[in-house]
Amino acid sequence: MSIEYRINAPIDADQFIDLLNRSTLGERRPTHDRQCMEGMVANSNLIASAWESGQLVGIARSVTDFHYACYLSDLAVCRNHQRRGIGKKLQAITQSQLGPHCKLILIAAPAANTYYEHIGFTNNPRCWILDRNTRIRG
Repeated sequence: MSIEYRINAPIDADQFIDLLNRSTLGERRPTHDRQCMEGMVANSNLIASAWESGQLVGIARSVTDFHYACYLSDLAVCRNHQRRGIGKKLQAITQSQLGPHCKLILIAAPAANTYYEHIGFTNNPRCWILDRNTRIRG
């Protein structure tokens, strides 16, 4: 298996949707909403990707200021490429693009909590989420 890693390589919505559906992340992303998926790719400012024979097999999609915080929005590796270190490498590549004080932040899928702790992340229970149809109360 020869994996090529790229930083900010062009990725279209079809490639992104296909990868999400071939990974476990497709279950938790709106892959049926093409406009949303296009916006997710177009408005990310740091994407590390893994390719095998020209096919996208992994992605670490982030939004960052490169100096203080980097939110790793999506980490996906297609099922038949998992447990080979691709996700870990994508995170290391992402981190290598950040400034010396920039933190890498993510929300883990429930089944992945032990994975992130194992590779060095610390758990932070202070995360809050406001769903789109929930209004800020006054």
